[in-house]
Amino acid sequence: MNIHEYQGKQLLSKYGVAVPKGHVAYTVDEAVKAAEELGGGICVVKSQIHAGGRGAGRFKDNPDGKGGVRVSKSVDEVRANAEEMLGHVLVTKQTGEAGKEVKRLYIEDGCDIARELYLGMLLDRETSQLVIMASTEGGMEIEEVAEATPEKIIKVHVDPATGIMPFHARKLAFGLGLEGAQVKSGSKFIMALYKAFNDLDCSMVEVNPLVVTGAGDVIALDAKVNFDDNALYRHPDVAEMRDEDEEDPAELEAAKHELNYIKLDGTIGCMVNGAGLAMATMDIIQLYGGSPANFLDVGGGATKERVTEAFKIILADANVEGILVNIFGGIMRCDVIADGVVAAAKEVNLSVPLVVRLEGTNVEKGKQIMADSGLPIISADNLSDAADKIVKAVKEAS
Repeated sequence: MNIHEYQGKQLLSKYGVAVPKGHVAYTVDEAVKAAEELGGGICVVKSQIHAGGRGAGRFKDNPDGKGGVRVSKSVDEVRANAEEMLGHVLVTKQTGEAGKEVKRLYIEDGCDIARELYLGMLLDRETSQLVIMASTEGGMEIEEVAEATPEKIIKVHVDPATGIMPFHARKLAFGLGLEGAQVKSGSKFIMALYKAFNDLDCSMVEVNPLVVTGAGDVIALDAKVNFDDNALYRHPDVAEMRDEDEEDPAELEAAKHELNYIKLDGTIGCMVNGAGLAMATMDIIQLYGGSPANFLDVGGGATKERVTEAFKIILADANVEGILVNIFGGIMRCDVIADGVVAAAKEVNLSVPLVVRLEGTNVEKGKQIMADSGLPIISADNLSDAADKIVKAVKEAS
């Protein structure tokens, strides 16, 4: 689960992570009031959307204007910027051309920036340890730094058995070029950030930029915080921060039916049981010259109703030109899948090619159900056969 910048800063500040003062605003008047409470001087008006690159972004109705993060030198400037941002669609590298409507702003106190750094924490699955990454190239996306100047990225692994130790923090602080009192301030910041990451069951925390002020303080000028969905039951206060307006409607609908769905940019819809098999299915579609429109795992205990809902969600994507159903029946019975496929195809008036590959428990019964349905379902013998048939069927239909 993702949250907004201001929400991340609210959480991190409770753990002693230094952040600038700020207030969230949903209206222009609230933005003005927030600026006045901050003293009416220099402050920053920040669009709150779940996407990076806001400052370099552009608004659809004013592509030649300013981006989604603006320094304002007076209350009047805050009002003008808020009017140009609230209710308007911001396009960034991460949103794509569709962009996201700005429905809330964060009005933050101005900051005397001396240096911009980068600090991020996430799980390294190869070592089963938390890795803390730091770089002197703050303000840039870490992927760009990794590609252009990988030597400027410092990595420190933290064993979960011991947790973070002072020497971890000092190594990062020195690696970032902090000096004197900055080392103590930076070490304190890193230790506090680690505690927040661990206590809140985060999947990633990224501070970009982490800044050193003119006075030598180390503070988080931005904060991106993601959480492990499977641990949210332990953090009801965090779960309440969810902003469904920022999430894909199809993915939200899928979650209601216990379906694991992620929309992609391709044309072949996929319905598979098991995450690993779903990944293999998407790969082989690509191998045969097609492109997957989604990742969809119906799970091991899917019902006929759940399969029907899965079909509806796939077909709600206007880009879908064909569907591949790939089921290996272990816990999941093939006849249940077949019933769901037939029911869904009839209910939604299926108008795109459908290829089904079934194997496992009650496979013959499942194939018979589809054969007796009277629907133009293309049966496949194996995964390669299925991928070949759906890619060819989509090309013939287009």
